[in-house]
Amino acid sequence: MLKRIRGTENVGAEYEEIAHACRLARRVERPFRELMGRPSRPPLVIGVLMQVFQQFTGINAIMFYAPVLFQTIGFKNDASLLSSLIMGSVNVLSTVVSIVCVDRFGRRILLLSACVLMLIAQTSIGGLLHANLKATNSLRQSVASAVVVLVCLFVSSFAWSWGPLGWLIPSETFPVETRTAGYAFAVSSNMLFTFVIAQAFLSMMCHMRSAIFFFFSVWIVAMGLFAAFLLPETKNVPIDEMVERVWKRHWYWKRYMDGDGTGSAGDMESGNPK
Repeated sequence: MLKRIRGTENVGAEYEEIAHACRLARRVERPFRELMGRPSRPPLVIGVLMQVFQQFTGINAIMFYAPVLFQTIGFKNDASLLSSLIMGSVNVLSTVVSIVCVDRFGRRILLLSACVLMLIAQTSIGGLLHANLKATNSLRQSVASAVVVLVCLFVSSFAWSWGPLGWLIPSETFPVETRTAGYAFAVSSNMLFTFVIAQAFLSMMCHMRSAIFFFFSVWIVAMGLFAAFLLPETKNVPIDEMVERVWKRHWYWKRYMDGDGTGSAGDMESGNPK
């Protein structure tokens, strides 16, 4: 399989690395306890926050309630369903962009540029609705069309950044020893906050009206700061080199590494699983 994927016969070294990692993972008796250790803190925090921030962009709220949203801003039922179809198409096409660009430009560039575009889209939508939404809950056709374009810009920006990378980055940061437990935490966080946002969005939109978009804008600013200062670049970094090449060199996360920088992986290799 490796020969077919890599397109070369010279895969012996990589195969041995994978086999060694699997042996280490099988020797972990308490992966959740291992995950709570200090050296596991950076990937755990990043994995969970990526999932939380993914939901607080407001993407699922907009996708879930797109027909209600577009009906509120002046579109009829057929038009709102058509708008949902358009957003779904934008979502799929933009995800393809992510596949093409993620290894060329890196993860942080995509995340940070998307934060800028999503912030522009959310604040512009909020501003347009605040300035134009009347007591009848309808907008002029030109303003409503502009809102649809901005929503598509927002969905597109999310789909080539925080959408797929929210799942990719944790897979690149968790070591093999704690990957199963770490991903369990990350997925649980995603499901929990998906439920919270889905349940709260409609009530929040009714009470906050246009301010709901400024609420999500604040979270997008927080996401951008997180990506800029706390999220390391994982492009072209093998999992077994994350400690030396990423965590030990990061201005903040290096304080969580052991003196030798090995963390839990070092314990496993020495034959002393915790």
